[in-house]
Amino acid sequence: HFVMNDIVFSETLHKGYGQLLSVDRLIYRQKTDHQDLIIFENQVFGRVLTLDGVVQTTEGDEYVYHEMMTHVPMMAHGAVRKVLIIGGGDGGMARECLRHESLLALTMVEIDQSVVDLCKTYLPAISDGAFDDPRLNLVIADGARFVAESDDKYDLIIVDSTDPIGPGEILFGRAFYRDCVSRLAAGGVIVTQNGVPFVQGDEVTLTYRRLGDEVNDMWFYVAPVPTYQGGHMAFGWGSDNPALRQQDAATIAARFSATGIACRYYTPEVHVAAFALPADILKLLAD
Repeated sequence: HFVMNDIVFSETLHKGYGQLLSVDRLIYRQKTDHQDLIIFENQVFGRVLTLDGVVQTTEGDEYVYHEMMTHVPMMAHGAVRKVLIIGGGDGGMARECLRHESLLALTMVEIDQSVVDLCKTYLPAISDGAFDDPRLNLVIADGARFVAESDDKYDLIIVDSTDPIGPGEILFGRAFYRDCVSRLAAGGVIVTQNGVPFVQGDEVTLTYRRLGDEVNDMWFYVAPVPTYQGGHMAFGWGSDNPALRQQDAATIAARFSATGIACRYYTPEVHVAAFALPADILKLLAD
C-alpha cells in the first residue's frame, strides 16, 4: 500500500487519499519479525518513522500527539502517580509523562524491542533521555496479554497503538478494553489513539461502544496532528468519574502551573476546548 523511492515516500493508508513526503535522506530500513520499518529525513518534518508504509511519528509534529495524550489526562486527574503506556516505542509518550516530577512509576509495554532500539539510535530527540529515567520500567511484551495477566493498578493507562490493522488490531477489541479498565485504580483514566474521524470514523464508533460499556464516562477529545492526515485526530477518554473532563480552565491552569512544565501545543485553555466535539464526530457517537 505504499511506494518509496529515492525521492518520495507515498503513504496510502486510506483508499483514494494519501500524502507524499520527500525522502531527502534515507536513514534506515529494516523488515523486522513484526513490521517493515523505515526512517528517513524530510525537510519539513525532520526525521520520519514509518511502519508498514504508514507514518507513525515525526520529529516535526510529534509534540502535539504526545503532549495531548499525556498532559490532558494527567492534569484532569490531578494526582497521577503510576502510569501504564501500551506501545509508544519511540519514547515520546514516556518523555512527556516523565516531565511530571510527581510521577512515581511508569510502565511501558512495547511489543517490538527493535523499534525501541532503532528510535533510541536514530530518533533520540523524541525520547530525549526518557529510557534512562529510573522511574521507567520497559517491558517487551504483547500489550493485550500484559493487561490480561497483570495484577497492578494504574492511575492512567495510555494506549499509544498503531492503526487497527495487523498487530495493532487487538488493541481496539472489547476484551482488551475490559482488561485495561480492570487495571485502573479508583478514579483512574484511560486514553486511546482513535485515528482521524474524517477518514477513520469506525475507530471512533467502535471504541465508543466497546470502551463505553466498561466505564461510566466515555468521550473523545481532539487535536490536529499534521502528518495524521484528514483533520482532527480523536483521542478516546474513559473514566468512572465524569467530573474529571468537565473542569474549568482555571482549575487546570493552577495544576499545570504547579508542574513548571512548558509545552509547545498544550495549554489549559486548549485542554478544556479539546473536549468540545464538532457535529460530524458527535454523529459518529450516535450512529
